[in-house]
Amino acid sequence: MHGKMAESGRDEADGDNEVNDPSTLDADALQTKCLKNGEKQTENPVKEKFIKSIRASFRAVNPLTSKNKRPEDNNNDSNQISDSQLRPPKSPSLSTGSQSTLTRTMSDSAVIITDTLVKRGGKLRQSLGLGTKKLKLEHLEPVTEVLPEESRPEVTEEVRDTYSLPEIPTVPLSVMEINKLIETDVLEDAYVNLLSLRLELQKERQALDKEDCPIELAHKEKDLHLLYKTLRNKMSDIVRSSSAHNKELLVYVAYIILEEEKRQEEPGALPGWREAWRDAVRDGVRDTLKKVHLDSREKNMSWLAVHLGLLGKAIVEDLKSVKTELLNSYPLDFNVFETYISCHHEVVEEHLKGLLEKVTELKDYYALLDFIIHRYPSEKIMGSNVLQPEMNVEWKALPLDKDFLNQIKTKYCSRLQTDMRASLDRIIELENEEMWENRRKPTIDEGLYSSHIDMDIWTNIKGHVQGSRRIDVNLEEKVVRSCLAELMLFPKRFESAFVEWNSAVSNSSFWTAYHISYINSFSALKEHMEGYKDSCLIPLEQANKEIDGLTSRLSQTLMENFKTDVKPFLRRQMTRKWFSFDEDFSQLISRTKSLSEQTKYMSPKHKQAFVNEAHFFVVKEYISQLMKNNYSCKNQKNETAASKITSQWAELKEIFQDMNSTLDWLHPVGNQLSKIVGCKKSEIKNNLQPLVENYPDIRKSHMSAVLYFRGVIRGRGKHIVLERLMELKRSITNEGNKEQFLFSEIQAAVNTDCFAGSPFTCLPFMVPDS
Repeated sequence: MHGKMAESGRDEADGDNEVNDPSTLDADALQTKCLKNGEKQTENPVKEKFIKSIRASFRAVNPLTSKNKRPEDNNNDSNQISDSQLRPPKSPSLSTGSQSTLTRTMSDSAVIITDTLVKRGGKLRQSLGLGTKKLKLEHLEPVTEVLPEESRPEVTEEVRDTYSLPEIPTVPLSVMEINKLIETDVLEDAYVNLLSLRLELQKERQALDKEDCPIELAHKEKDLHLLYKTLRNKMSDIVRSSSAHNKELLVYVAYIILEEEKRQEEPGALPGWREAWRDAVRDGVRDTLKKVHLDSREKNMSWLAVHLGLLGKAIVEDLKSVKTELLNSYPLDFNVFETYISCHHEVVEEHLKGLLEKVTELKDYYALLDFIIHRYPSEKIMGSNVLQPEMNVEWKALPLDKDFLNQIKTKYCSRLQTDMRASLDRIIELENEEMWENRRKPTIDEGLYSSHIDMDIWTNIKGHVQGSRRIDVNLEEKVVRSCLAELMLFPKRFESAFVEWNSAVSNSSFWTAYHISYINSFSALKEHMEGYKDSCLIPLEQANKEIDGLTSRLSQTLMENFKTDVKPFLRRQMTRKWFSFDEDFSQLISRTKSLSEQTKYMSPKHKQAFVNEAHFFVVKEYISQLMKNNYSCKNQKNETAASKITSQWAELKEIFQDMNSTLDWLHPVGNQLSKIVGCKKSEIKNNLQPLVENYPDIRKSHMSAVLYFRGVIRGRGKHIVLERLMELKRSITNEGNKEQFLFSEIQAAVNTDCFAGSPFTCLPFMVPDS
């Protein structure tokens, strides 16, 4: 009976042909033809040769490739083309036959499937408009060359575009038989039988009253729904693993989807076929990218950079195979290449989100950003030459969620601040190890004490900013702000560590040199950072404020140290011992000269202010000794005192001129006071005018103290001098240089004897000290 079923199938395919078309049968079908219910295969050598040749030719030719022609036979007409070239693909269930005996009983469902496949060949030929073709046995030549799988021609547009659905069977196969067809990838037969079952169900439903719903009908509806789901799952599996399946199956997948979309209005239609196809494409892409090798951080420090490189290659290779192998399997309206690109975008974003959870290092955050913004749309991946010309420009960039990209940038900047803080702390540690502990003198660069601190910090920040600029401008601004935020906290941390060290060595010459070198370095750092003024003005001003605070405190500490050092020697001037003892003044000169030598290595910007402050302090303190009432000259000692003041003043003036002090207005005060001290009492009032003109802030108390040192303690002479002073002050009130204030910084001693012995008539002339 099996032989009769096979013959019946062949009659439907070829009509009255003398010889059945061998291309419509696969190897198992031909072998079944030659077997009859357990009989041995014929030993006729002619038949055996014929069967072997048919098997070889069937394996060598892709049944869906119309452009792959059989080599010409010199004995045949050149226009004769093998009919098998335009045949639809054979069922995988038949192409993978077992080597065991083919004897089957009528209950074997595979016999029914085989019989159906025999019929399908003829129907597909008719649907493609290819007609039938008679082949004579004597014209067939054995084909011995078998093409390798990878060299088989692809599905052509002719077959794809001329495909039409075979005739729907009047009576469908059983549910188990249809399920078997689906499982064995015989999609076309499975689908037309599903449609037949669907139509049969519709007719049965229409034949019933609306109230009637027999259990059998409900079971059949459930079976139909389950079969459709099974078919969809099978199609999704085929699409998901396209590289592992025959590309011909994709033709059936595409046209089943199209057919179902046409029938969406029919009862029992299952929606979402195109969406399911796209989901399968995405799942396939996900499977591909999951296979990309990923090292652990412990095994490879460059784990992420290596992985992203491999990921890019995998994307290019996958899209290349889509372009070269899959496009011709689908109708144009499927937009296959664009769909695959869109799915790659989605899967890559998912993949990157997973990688972000593993990233902790700054270089890895940078690698992610560089991959997303630059490498992905570049010629290395989406812009690769192998994907042209199908790749459109607007498809190249990775359309990431903006929040996700900002999340990476935020984490990058946060990690940058952490690394920046550690880097700045390391700078302090190196300074301690290399300089402070070893008492190494700072290097001199271009005539100035120099420290590596400013260059270390600036090059560190500059490197991060330049790297972020290669990503995008937005990230660059974020990085600058992050660096400035961390830099703003550094001066106080540095100062704390430096003060802790130098508290024990404040008298060392290195102590002064270190202060000057750090004043120079942080001033230079401030100048370096001015380049970020346009992009981050407010954060830069805040950082500069902290830097200025540090340099000011360093300078002030240096100044206070100098003041503390010379004050004891200044306070012992204008005393009784002062007349005969010069050691204190010599020490003052020595320490001032030492400071002068050190300030040569200070940056000009800070040096000028520092030297001027030192100059003003020494002058003020030296003159203040005349106001202390520590000594009063008698017996013409005033001339000796005046001579000594003039001599010492000349030395002080010379030192500060060498230091390039710009406070020239301080130079006359010493000589003018010494002149008052050294002149006769009657001439004092005549020497007041230059003093008052140069220093209009001098008061009566100051002049009284000078007169006390001169020996004019009371009496009419003192009164005349003070009265003259007030007259001069009133006369030059609007003419004096009010910016030159010296005496207002000096506290004069109160002379309790100033009214002793004064005549009563003098009291009305006393005026306030102003």
